[in-house]
This record gives sequence, structure tokens and C-alpha cells, in this order.
Amino acid sequence: MEPSLKRIVMGVTGGVAAYKAAELARLLVKRGVEVRVVMTAAASHFVGAATFQAITGQPVYADLWDARVSNGMAHIDLSRDADLILVAPASADFLAKLVQGRADDLLSTLCLARDCPLLVAPAMNRQMWENPATRRNIEQLTEDGVALLGPTSGEQACGETGYGRMLEPETIIEAVDAFLQPKILRGLNVLITAGPTYEAIDAVRGITNRSSGKMGYAVARAALEAGAEVTLISGPTALTPPGEAQLVNVTSAQQMLEAVEARTEETDIFIAVAAVADYYVLNPSENKIKKDAHILTLELAPNPDILSNVARQDTAPFCVGFAAESENLEEYAELKRKRKHLPLIVANDANAAIGSDDTELILLDDDGRHVLEKTDKLTQARRLIEHIAKLYNARYQ
Repeated sequence: MEPSLKRIVMGVTGGVAAYKAAELARLLVKRGVEVRVVMTAAASHFVGAATFQAITGQPVYADLWDARVSNGMAHIDLSRDADLILVAPASADFLAKLVQGRADDLLSTLCLARDCPLLVAPAMNRQMWENPATRRNIEQLTEDGVALLGPTSGEQACGETGYGRMLEPETIIEAVDAFLQPKILRGLNVLITAGPTYEAIDAVRGITNRSSGKMGYAVARAALEAGAEVTLISGPTALTPPGEAQLVNVTSAQQMLEAVEARTEETDIFIAVAAVADYYVLNPSENKIKKDAHILTLELAPNPDILSNVARQDTAPFCVGFAAESENLEEYAELKRKRKHLPLIVANDANAAIGSDDTELILLDDDGRHVLEKTDKLTQARRLIEHIAKLYNARYQ
């Protein structure tokens, strides 16, 4: 959770998904966030106030005329020192109240009187979610600046399956975290390559690079959080891509090159994270090569250098490269940066980084080296995006 997030007003409305709100409150408190829960009358039919009070260590509010608030203005006082209001679950009825500006209970009134961001995590039956009235309400809430977290598709309490299921608490926290990131790339198109490429030897065998794709996918997520429009060109991985990214799946280096070159004209920033195989097999077999006792000789040819091809274009986007080295890390990375005329290259230890969830990065640019101490890859990706934004703005704005 973002360190600057200290206090949340968490609204809970009526719906069976209210039981997840207790776990959401627990996870927020675990991250050091002060949580004040405001319940609707309907919510109390699903989860009791005592549950939230025990989890948060804070009083739970439900009454617009709560006598514990000496000035009688709970709808004002509760939100004034909050960093945001998060309503989870948000029922169809409550979303309609927000659209209409109604203020007939404490939660709807404080949402109307707020001066902080409002995020809602809808939860309802699939037919309620798909109803034209709800769709209109969602469109209006988005236009009004209310952030929607979900819903997702899945099995529902009614036994049906479809969209309307509230996001899981961990996913909501990730979405809140993403919402809080500064939108330093708003309005820019970012193209990212990730994962390995695979070069066929025969119908079942191939040459590839060791790469999980985790760093490239983390960079894509961080760029989305920063407000960019993101296209992610990915080699074969087992990862789930960020939902809002435009995903292009490729296999070989040649396919990745073609996918990149088809999009560079509309790209502002190109970040080449993929571990592209340096060679491909000349004349691969269409069928499986049968194993025997003889030595198999493969004739290899160099793959195109995707980053160099883009960087030398007359109207090249701002290009960022990655250099994974097993020795002489900074020396080899800086040589690569200068050879390809890159404003920035990201160096990492191939032995330590591949497949790991944590990594140390060294950023090399015209001003020298900038060490990003070892931490998880998403945090590193956010730091990298911040550095890229500074360099981009200094060059183009």
C-alpha cells in the first residue's frame, strides 16, 4: 500500500459480498492504514458493526444523527481527514444514489459532501450489472470522476455466473494502490516488449532465453498506473497481463520485430524488456527430428536487433533498453547503451534476476549511474517509470 495512505473511510452497503469487506478492512489495517467504517442499514443485515470495530479498533458509524459526533456533522467530520473513501461492496442501489446526488443516509451524504477521491467496488447479480439503468449509472459515475474497481466475472451467491462479482480484497488493495500512483505518463503511448522469444528447431523443440517475463509485465503495470496507454508485446510466458494493456502475443524474434515496427509510429516511449533470442535456426524441420546416436549440428543465424532497429529510425520514440549480464555488468551495459544510442539502459545481474520476484537495477543515462536497491519488481518498475518520465519530459517538454 502507498506509504502516504494513512486514513480511509470504508463504506459497506447491503449485499452478500459484505463479508469480504471484513477481510478488506483487516488487510488495510495490517498495512498501517486507519480504517473508519460507515455502514448502511442494509449492510447490517449481512455483517455486524462489532466485527468491523474489532478489526479496525475504530468506532463504526451508521447513523446520520450519531450522538457521538458532538457537532452533529458526521457526514462532514468523517471525510475531512481521510485520504479517500472506498465503498466495498457498492450495491446497485448505492451507485444509483451517487449518480442522483441523493443524501438520505450517512454514507451517501458523506460521499456527496466529500473533498477526497471516491472509489467504489460494485457487487451485484449479473443481470443487475448488465441492466441498461446500471450501465448508464456506471457511465455517469466515470464521467463524474468516481473510480470503479471491478467488478469481475465469476460464480455468484445466487448460483449464476457472470460479471457483477466483487473483486477479492487483495485485488481491491492492488487497485487502490494503482489509483494512488502519480499519473506522470498521462496522454502518452508506451510500447513494451516482455518475456523470451522462441526459435523453432523442429515441430517440438526450440531455442529460447531464460526469462519469466515478470519484469516486463511489472513495467507494463507501472506504466498503466502512471496513466499511459500501454501495448504489451509478449513472448511465451505463464503470466497474466495487466487488464488494461493491449496484449500482442508473439513467439519468435521476427514476429516480435514485426509487431513492434507496426506500432512505433504511434509510440512515444519504447521499453525493450524482452529477452530476445540472439539466434534462430536456419531451415528448421517441420517434423520432429528423431533422436539417434549421431551429433546433431544446427546452423544458426543472428536475429534482428529490435531495439537498434527502432532507435535508429528518423522519428524514433524515446527508447529504453535492458541489459542482463553475467559479468562486467555496468561496463557491458554502458557499451550497449552507447552503441545503440539510447538515452537510458537498465542493467541487472542475469544470474540473480531471472525468475526472481526481487531485483536490483542500475540505471545508466547521460548523467551517470543510478542504483535502485533490491526490492520487488513492481516497486522497481514504478521507480523506473518515474525516472523515464523525468528524462522524457526533459527532452520533449
